[in-house]
Amino acid sequence: MDDSIASRWQRRGLRRGVLRCCALVWSTAAACGDPGGGGGNDGTQGSLTNAGTDGSSTDASITASASMSSTAATDSADSGTDGTKFDIPVEETTGGTTGVLPPSCKVEDDMNAVGDCMAAAPPDAFEPETQWDFLGPEGFRESITTPLVANMTDDNGDGEIDLCDIPDVVVVAGPPLGDTPPARIYVLDGATGVPHFDTGNEMVQWGGTPALGDIDGDGMVEIVTSRPNGPAHLVAFEHDGTLKWESTAIWNGAQSSAIALADVDADGDVEIAAGANLFDHTGALLWSQGNDSSYSATAIADLDGDDQMEVLVAGAVFHADGSLYWNVPQAQFGWSHPQVADFDDDPEPEVLYAVENGIVLFEHDGTLIWGPSAPAGNPSDMNRPVNIHNYDLDDDREFGAADPSHYGIYDPDGSIVWTAGVLDASGQSGGTAFDFIGAGVAQAIYMDESTVYVFDDVGSVLMSVPYKSGTIIEYPTVADIDNDGSAEILVASNTLLFGGQVEFTVRAVRDVQDRWVQGRRIWNQHSYHVTNVREDGTIPQHEPKHWGLLNTFRTQAQIENGGLCMPEPRG
Repeated sequence: MDDSIASRWQRRGLRRGVLRCCALVWSTAAACGDPGGGGGNDGTQGSLTNAGTDGSSTDASITASASMSSTAATDSADSGTDGTKFDIPVEETTGGTTGVLPPSCKVEDDMNAVGDCMAAAPPDAFEPETQWDFLGPEGFRESITTPLVANMTDDNGDGEIDLCDIPDVVVVAGPPLGDTPPARIYVLDGATGVPHFDTGNEMVQWGGTPALGDIDGDGMVEIVTSRPNGPAHLVAFEHDGTLKWESTAIWNGAQSSAIALADVDADGDVEIAAGANLFDHTGALLWSQGNDSSYSATAIADLDGDDQMEVLVAGAVFHADGSLYWNVPQAQFGWSHPQVADFDDDPEPEVLYAVENGIVLFEHDGTLIWGPSAPAGNPSDMNRPVNIHNYDLDDDREFGAADPSHYGIYDPDGSIVWTAGVLDASGQSGGTAFDFIGAGVAQAIYMDESTVYVFDDVGSVLMSVPYKSGTIIEYPTVADIDNDGSAEILVASNTLLFGGQVEFTVRAVRDVQDRWVQGRRIWNQHSYHVTNVREDGTIPQHEPKHWGLLNTFRTQAQIENGGLCMPEPRG
């Protein structure tokens, strides 16, 4: 068995006394075989630091507290979690039935994965260290977009790309010369950070966040992003980095914005949302509206329950056919970020917009609930990406939002749970969250201009990682990037506005003993919300309504066979 998968699972199982997942784990490891150290890595580009042959590393720049807060889990297999709360049924066309375990390497339902909802880390399981750093070649050493994760390479040499291969990290790297200079996409081995390939002379926009997914039904993950220099064409790359197509239509709001993928009209073909523009999977423009804005991250959700998706952009919401659903008059300057979740425990979702002067909450049909509100007292430059998760011991969903001097967790009515002082006057950076120890309560992760933080449920700092960024709309990501059963954190770095030398292009951070619970092995786009993509990168024709399931946004999920974990909070 390969040490990077099976042995680490064995060590974690022995530490925790977690045995109920052994049959699944060992069958997966046996099926995966030897991934060959992330085969295909020739190490000819970039730089790998702080990683040994066994994947171990140390990093004196990372500091962490000695223990978690009072809500942390205990090191026990019978710690009180209720385990998997739902299974997404297998599509009828597969001939499968709900509750039957799928083959270990393939996705047969919407949430397929290996893992164990009973797994929980001990209270002191927050000892982060650098797993690897990737430093690109001269001229391509800096990144200002959110790192993405998907399986794009056949690491074990079995002729297929599937969940038994090591996930890959996708990063945009270039020079810090404004938001839109020419850059390359690098695809890195998730276990080591060594590059598999890059897009070479096929340049993309440095500040544009791509989206990953199987857009054409060929079973392979493609990359969709935009060309450099302001208004730009969309461009798609095959799973091996070769150019697939370039759109003829121009995306006017491409500067420092993000792509989103979904089957918007539920017809079996994937659409590409770029601001207030919708393209088909070949790059042909389907419709374009006037609410296009730079620094945007389009969200997609079925708000009205008609089984087709609405496209939420800066200042407006459109139906699948491009007709207007409702406007967001509070979006004064065009820059705004939409998020979707259930905040009031009814069947319909709510829409939370982050606009210039605060946060605004709407019913699904655009009826104003409250806002704009700036709970931390800084009603300016709040048009930043927001994340949604359960951060405390109640049953409500909270949201994590930033302004130039605060990062905070807020209740559904906008009241403060806690805030922390940060410094991000240069851009609109955001945060994310993950329940690293399986306690039913998430830890908040946020990056400002100089530090990546992890906070506990009362706002105490669990991790502080120095780094640099001029910041636009990027945020850290969490995924099991090396398929070892334990989640890692990814963060990009740059010297935009600050000068000097960058220490790393992308850094992967893990727990020193790999005790953090397993996250999904994919994070495919800026508006990621788990149900929008399967672990193999396929986009569901009928996306499960995330607000009725995990009810999270821009956060990662713990996983188990065919389902997602929703551990009960433990006090």
